Amino acid sequence: MGIQNFATFIVTTLFFIMTPGIDTVFVLNKSISKGRKAGVLATLGVNSGILVHTLFDAVGLSVMLAKSQVAFSIIKYGGAIYLIYIGFLSVKNKKQKLLDVVEISNKKKLQNDFYSGFITNTLNPKVALFFLAFFPQFIISTQLDNPIPFIILGVTYAIMGVFWYLCLTLFVSSFSNAIKNNPKAGLWLHGISGIIFILMGIKIGLLS
Repeated sequence: MGIQNFATFIVTTLFFIMTPGIDTVFVLNKSISKGRKAGVLATLGVNSGILVHTLFDAVGLSVMLAKSQVAFSIIKYGGAIYLIYIGFLSVKNKKQKLLDVVEISNKKKLQNDFYSGFITNTLNPKVALFFLAFFPQFIISTQLDNPIPFIILGVTYAIMGVFWYLCLTLFVSSFSNAIKNNPKAGLWLHGISGIIFILMGIKIGLLS
């Protein structure tokens, strides 16, 4: 299928996925604040974004992104603004009891957990550039213009990501009820997670 050193790809991918980043913080935040279902939807959203970047690589859009300063800036600042917006909302609502936030959640808001994860990942240009540099190392040189190897590697990456984040969700969500019933925990969770998202948004915005 045009792929080489697939076992090495699996091991390296596992290392990258387990390294904490924006996606990890996002999934953990949803799992702790809103419970297991929200964490699962966030996990699916984040890894759906991975599939979008895979598609970009397969059709060559990531190459355009790497070469076009305008396209890169649009994605970069769009992702930065979105993360800062999420962080601002979290900090703004930090005085609201965490239990109240969960009680008013409905099907539409749970769907928002999926879309938020999807947008957060899709608008992160670092993911696109990372895939553009990472995937070709495991593709036979004569197959670099073939979209199939990129798709296989991307889907594999997403499946491993789903597995890892689901494990995190199942573990962390077990503490959700205890945290939700502690008003001070809600204050800390909203405040700290909001600041983290704002800082990550600024970091993406400063990405050159």
